[in-house]
Amino acid sequence: MSDVIMDRGHFGSIAEFQDPEQLYKELTDKVRKYHPSDDISMIERAYAKAYAAHEGQMRKSGEPYIIHPLCVAIILADLEMDKETIAAGLLHDVVEDTIMTSEDLEKEFGSDVAALVDGVTKLSKLQYHGDKVEFQADNLRKMFLAMAKDIRVIIIKLADRLHNMRTLQYQPENKQLEIARETIDIYSPIAQRLGISKIKVELDDLSLKYLRHDVYEDLKDKIAQKRSEREQFVENIVREVRKHMEDAGIKAHVDGRVKHFFSIYKKMVNQGKSIDQIYDLFAVRIYVDTVKDCYAALGIIHEMYKPIPGRFKDYIATPKDNMYQSLHTTLIGHSGIPFEIQIRTYEMHKTAEYGIAAHWRYKEASDGLNPDLQEEEKLAWLRQILEWQQDMSDNQEFLQSLKADLNLFSDQVYCFTPTGDVKTLPAGSTPIDFAYAIHSAVGNRMIGAKVNGKLVHIDYQIQNGDRVEIITSQNSKGPSRDWLGVVKSTQAKSKINQWFKHELKEENIVRGKEAFASYCKSHGINASKIAKQEYMDEVMQRYGFKDWDAVYAAIGHGGLKEGQVVGRMQELYERDHAAKVTDEDILSELDEKTRHAIKRKRTGGIVVRGVHDVSVRFSKCCSPLPGDEIVGFVTRGRGISIHRTDCVNIVNLPDSDRSRLIEAEWDKNSGKSSEDESYVAEINIYANNRSGLLIDITKAFSDSSLDIQGVNTRISKHGVATITMSFEIHSTEELERIMTKLRNIPNVIDIERTSG
Repeated sequence: MSDVIMDRGHFGSIAEFQDPEQLYKELTDKVRKYHPSDDISMIERAYAKAYAAHEGQMRKSGEPYIIHPLCVAIILADLEMDKETIAAGLLHDVVEDTIMTSEDLEKEFGSDVAALVDGVTKLSKLQYHGDKVEFQADNLRKMFLAMAKDIRVIIIKLADRLHNMRTLQYQPENKQLEIARETIDIYSPIAQRLGISKIKVELDDLSLKYLRHDVYEDLKDKIAQKRSEREQFVENIVREVRKHMEDAGIKAHVDGRVKHFFSIYKKMVNQGKSIDQIYDLFAVRIYVDTVKDCYAALGIIHEMYKPIPGRFKDYIATPKDNMYQSLHTTLIGHSGIPFEIQIRTYEMHKTAEYGIAAHWRYKEASDGLNPDLQEEEKLAWLRQILEWQQDMSDNQEFLQSLKADLNLFSDQVYCFTPTGDVKTLPAGSTPIDFAYAIHSAVGNRMIGAKVNGKLVHIDYQIQNGDRVEIITSQNSKGPSRDWLGVVKSTQAKSKINQWFKHELKEENIVRGKEAFASYCKSHGINASKIAKQEYMDEVMQRYGFKDWDAVYAAIGHGGLKEGQVVGRMQELYERDHAAKVTDEDILSELDEKTRHAIKRKRTGGIVVRGVHDVSVRFSKCCSPLPGDEIVGFVTRGRGISIHRTDCVNIVNLPDSDRSRLIEAEWDKNSGKSSEDESYVAEINIYANNRSGLLIDITKAFSDSSLDIQGVNTRISKHGVATITMSFEIHSTEELERIMTKLRNIPNVIDIERTSG
């Protein structure tokens, strides 16, 4: 029987529209396989309660809603989670979607289950109350606080997200893209950081399926085309390796697995190769009993095949942050084709598959659960996140730092302290990063550094294997602001900002006051009007400060932008000021004699119900086009602005302003054709950066005879380009045509219209 595993079916996946009772039987069968006792009464009661609570509810797919919590529980059972977690998985939507309360759950299932369900419910209820950056950053802050309270909350959330991704085809296309992008940006990296590769790889593949459906289908077809050829290649290697292990007396299990699609796609993009140029689509794995056997097996492998220099990684001696351990080596086969071999113990394999979830799996113990005593050490990354997020009031900075820290593909360097301890830092780190990785006091007193016994400059980039020694002095005046532009690690940036925040508080307060006043003056804002106590209180509550001097200090040391504070206070002032003017007052300014259907003359093609001959303009925030669903908004002194109905500013309009919305539609009877009338559209193009990318994009516009009005590009540190294009267009149909052309350009990941 072949040990080459070609089936790409994911763990715990289930056929859709199964009978709930069949799924429940599958769940209990899985639990009984690893549960130390036969008592699963809590799970039985949780299923009965969830079934009754969700009775009559349906999902978008048309199936009974109870299917979803059952599938989430089955994913948790595949991770061999404890009975409280599985019960919470079954009940995770009852508080949000039914009449049950947290008190009801605690009374029936205990405080542990109730707390888990409450944690998941709070994550599901996160409200949008600002721009996209504010929204996403607030989400993440609350998510990490939930993780700190009980890591099982996030494991349930990951299982919930995984099943939602499996059934994403029932969502509208814009929702598919939104959920898939959030998954690849946030949830997949969190699964990776927690070491749960069983969930991580499937989230990656499903995200790719919706973000780049053409790439996903192309990969699937091309891998299937040469399936038998590659299968034979790996079978031969597995057979050879197994025989050599037996000859050497090493007890080992050997198999070959196809790499997941997203992994292959990243390699194609990073190396600029086609799938036919990538040979190591398979990883051969060797499982042994002990660490000693791992290195013995490595020696045998390197005798059998020629290793490729620089492609050996020892994650046993230097584990990844998520405690992943394995030996990786890339070799040249006898036919000249490269392939990868991974060597690990069975225990390492469990850690690689289950990650932090392994600490909550059932153990043979009197209480049925015995969390690993080293759990705190394994959660060092989470503790670090919680520490530095406290020091970041600026949500933009927090979000960028977190995404950089979560980034799965950033390289790391391994270096040593003078005593031989290993430190893991981001690639490009400097001695300053190293100093703060040891302790904040070491970084604050640092005056120089030695690498491998030689003095180096503070911006020296640490290399793998370097021995770093930090020179400190009690007379040091502390870190320099210039260091913030040198360091690479989030930890170092956070600790440097923290020093400026505490050591220079009085100076920061003065600097913050000046920045606040200067911003108001340069933007024509009356500072005394907006500086009311109730507005200050709301700002302090929003950003977590106890007094107004702390807000000034945060502005002064750069932790908070003065524009954020002034902008928020101005919004609050305008809200209260607007309340004094009634809608009748505004509408009375319009010509009473001509309150009939109006036609927009400048743009020729808008009809607003009940109003005639009033200035009508298109909003720049969402740039509506003929064919879009639109709505009018009665402004103060500037007539009526036309928005798309999905515009962020309309969706999140305060209740107090909703009465100012007015029905609008495109005039089908207008004398002008759509070809006579042009409109400005704006889109965001996301692509992996490469030479000639912008040329290809502008050529697509030129070939379509479209006039470009503006281009703005920015490149992330990870090489992802965001290109904002504004151009003249005649209709949504024409827009769809150009977007289709752009999606076919190599390296383009996704395209979306701006929406406020």
